[in-house]
Amino acid sequence: MRTMGGGSMRSLRSAAAVTVCALGVAAAIAVPAMMDDGGDGDSKGGAARPQTMRAGTEAEAAADSCRNPEASLRPSSASGPAIKRIKNREVNGRKLNKLIAGVDQNSYRWGYRDPATGDLTGFDIDLVRAIAEDIFGDPDAVIFRTIPTSQRIKALQQGKVDVVVRTMTINCDRIKDVAFSTAYFQAGQQVLVADDSSITGYNKTLRGKKVCTAQGSTAEAELDKPDTGAEHLGAIKVKPVPNQLDCLVRLQLGEVDAVITDNALAAGQAAQDPSVKLVGSRFTDELYGVAMNKDDDDLVRRVNKVLENYRQGGVGSPWMQAYQKWLAKDFSTAQENPAPPAPEYKD
Repeated sequence: MRTMGGGSMRSLRSAAAVTVCALGVAAAIAVPAMMDDGGDGDSKGGAARPQTMRAGTEAEAAADSCRNPEASLRPSSASGPAIKRIKNREVNGRKLNKLIAGVDQNSYRWGYRDPATGDLTGFDIDLVRAIAEDIFGDPDAVIFRTIPTSQRIKALQQGKVDVVVRTMTINCDRIKDVAFSTAYFQAGQQVLVADDSSITGYNKTLRGKKVCTAQGSTAEAELDKPDTGAEHLGAIKVKPVPNQLDCLVRLQLGEVDAVITDNALAAGQAAQDPSVKLVGSRFTDELYGVAMNKDDDDLVRRVNKVLENYRQGGVGSPWMQAYQKWLAKDFSTAQENPAPPAPEYKD
């Protein structure tokens, strides 16, 4: 059995880590908790606003029972208070005329910086641009704010972003704090290991192994489950990191033995670094949604209208074009029959 962290292997992992950064996906530990890409000054209407408590409402009751967290509001192109706030937002006395989106810059193929141009690109970024085009008539009418996994909900509650499009899983815990669009992608948790690892999946081969996850991720929640998580498997859950890419770097350096993350993200990481691989099958089913503030019902409906159009057209749909452009090559083993999830709506 190989020993993680040995001299030659450490050199290989270090070289791999450099390769990741060379691709323009810098380790998340170097990224500030919140940063603007294109912003200029304080904005009226975009300042932090407290989350309005809605205890006792139908939305809160639905979150508590949570039989179908993926069900969202029915689509509409109408402009309500949230859309008007976004359109009328001012910076230094002038209208900003831009959507503010929370995204990732560390997830290869999803939200990452093109090393040639420095621009944010990826599957999630294309979806943000589609939302901006619908609201402002311009796909470039966006300010991207890169945020770590653990800050996604807080950024929405404090009004720092209008939407979060960042491989964010819809689940019962999160719908208590934010609103989601209908699902735009299906993924699941899977195990990422070094290419010569003896670990075969999310099973007893993790016993005694150090496992890394991102703070606030669904992977962390899975590892914390008493009956099926790290304690049950005999795995060693190390302190969660701000972003999932930090886990990849730690795996490359031999500091951990395995990473638990969405297979959609892990497939991109394996594509970047041939010294790591996905093992086993996905052991959860998770749906990604666009997250928004809970009070922004009209924005949720507007995004769902965008997604309705994004899915239409079969192989020629904007969704499929984005999939073929960003994910098909690296995600083929994790996604046998690519298609957008069918939308589910509240009655």
